[in-house]
Amino acid sequence: MRRPVWLAGTGLLALAIPFQLVALFLAPLTVIQPLGAVALVLSTLMDARARHRRPSRSLLGAVGLSVAGIGVFVGVAAATTASRPVQSTQLLTMLVVLAVVLVIAAPVVLLLRTRLPRIALVLGAGVLFGFVGSLTKVVLDRLHTIWTIGSGFTSADWWTLACLVGMGLSGILGAVLVQTAYASGPASLVVAGLTVVDPVVGVTLGVVVLGEAAQAPIWAPFVFVLTGATAVAGVVLLARHRPAN
Repeated sequence: MRRPVWLAGTGLLALAIPFQLVALFLAPLTVIQPLGAVALVLSTLMDARARHRRPSRSLLGAVGLSVAGIGVFVGVAAATTASRPVQSTQLLTMLVVLAVVLVIAAPVVLLLRTRLPRIALVLGAGVLFGFVGSLTKVVLDRLHTIWTIGSGFTSADWWTLACLVGMGLSGILGAVLVQTAYASGPASLVVAGLTVVDPVVGVTLGVVVLGEAAQAPIWAPFVFVLTGATAVAGVVLLARHRPAN
């Protein structure tokens, strides 16, 4: 709390939240979640500028792979996927999976986080943040349905309230893991890991649980896999890049 840089970063994170909410309201998870890769690209280029060094060819190539993969992925997802009304069974499925994740994550965060390797911290945070984004989408869609139809509070909305609780718990536990990972070394691995894991979890939940790709053409999944692998390859190269001091 005494470090201005940390306070500035936390303030930017808070500023990003309303933008994320509006984006999730307007578009499917499969479109919004992968855009987090922009964070890795920007942080990598900003780091090179802060070091007063021109980005190397290998660094620019890795950035290009990430941008190309994410760009095509989002373009195809925007054209072939769509938000669908959330049913009670989908809410329950989401909450059951989240409950299992929280039962595993809570004791790890509270008791073992300082003993875990950074990659384990990053993977755990990515999974938790993936659920935060997915649950946010579910809650926003349900609130929009209530507002549009005027159905009022129903039994299904108890599950919606449970989603809000799950969002809070996932966000808190994920934030603790991220802060622990940041405190133990350079940010490149943290940003790279979150860039991969968070979207993978969010897109998987959007496709499998929420059915956002139910009307997608048969070729779309192959494009998603290919472009996703391209973006992941770029992220791996970025994470392995070791800038000169």
